[in-house]
Formats: sequence, C-alpha cells, structure tokens
Amino acid sequence: MLKTWKVIELKGIMKSLSEWIIIIAVAFLLSLVIRNYVIDTRIVPSGSMLPTIQLQDRLIVDRVFYKGDSFKRGDIIVFQAPETAMEDKDLVKRLIGLPGEKVEIKNGKVFIGDKALNEPYVESPPDYDYGPITVPPDSYFMLGDNRSASKDSHVWGFLPSDKILGRVWIRYWPANSFGPLAAAPEKYFIEVEN
Repeated sequence: MLKTWKVIELKGIMKSLSEWIIIIAVAFLLSLVIRNYVIDTRIVPSGSMLPTIQLQDRLIVDRVFYKGDSFKRGDIIVFQAPETAMEDKDLVKRLIGLPGEKVEIKNGKVFIGDKALNEPYVESPPDYDYGPITVPPDSYFMLGDNRSASKDSHVWGFLPSDKILGRVWIRYWPANSFGPLAAAPEKYFIEVEN
C-alpha cells in the first residue's frame, strides 16, 4: 500500500511538473511571436527626436497593422539602420519623403516638390541645406525632429522599405506622458516663397 501511495504521489508530481513545463513553453512561444510579429517595445537612447520623444522614453511599436501601403508622411517609425548609417541598433525617425517625391531642405524648411512642410513638432529649423533629390522606389526619406542634431536621411541616404519594423503606437513611460504621440498636422503643406 505504501509503494502504491508513493507511485501515485510521484505520478502526480510528474504530471504537475509536465503541466508547468508546457505552460512556460507556451508562454515563451507566445511572447516571442507577439514581440517579433505583433508589438514590440523600445527605449529611446538619443535626442534625435526631441522634443517629440524624450531621452529614455519607452515606446510600444505596432508591427502587424503597419505594413506596405499604410506608410504616410509624418508617421514616426522604428527601423533597422541601413548599412550606410553605420549603426548597429534600430532607429526611430519621422517619415518625411515618399517614393517618387522630390525632397529639398533649404532656408530652414523642408520642401516636398515645391511645397514647404508645416512641421509644428520641430523645435528649431535645420541649419543645413540638402538636395533637391528624388526618393527612389521602395524607399523613404527619414528625418529626426531634432533636425540639426539628428543623423538621418540627410546624412546616410534613403531608407529601403524592407528595413521598416513598425510604427510607434504609444509612449508608455514616463507615466505622465502615457498615450499616443502627437499626430502630424492635417494641413502638411504651407505656402512659402522659395
């Protein structure tokens, strides 16, 4: 009887242990799938997106719903640094130029075609000139909001679309800044004399 009790107790322990192993394995696989294909998190290591994103802000990145045709000017995206950037980490910048558009930076303003952009999120205008240059197919022109202190497309060139990981969805830390980032203006173009 004592042997039977020990066998039953051992079977119960093994069953409980195997259930826990399965639960942990499923949770691990789900976290991998969610992090790699649905949402991801990022801690911002630099000031290239000031004042929109502060140093050490924590961001949630949408990786599943933000694909292909949904890219639009003003989106803040996370992407793998292109080889020309000589960076080994992912970057966060604002999408400015779409494929086929002419981009030029002059007199402290960004122009798409011959129209200046309305960029209320930029704290100070760029202190450099760039272009004009046309964005190639399947590529984008990216700029940091801290224009003069950002290493972005004006330094390393265009971003191939296959490097895009997702769009910044929500800032979750610090808690007093929780929520979506400010949206790009509805009227993106302003009338400016060249």
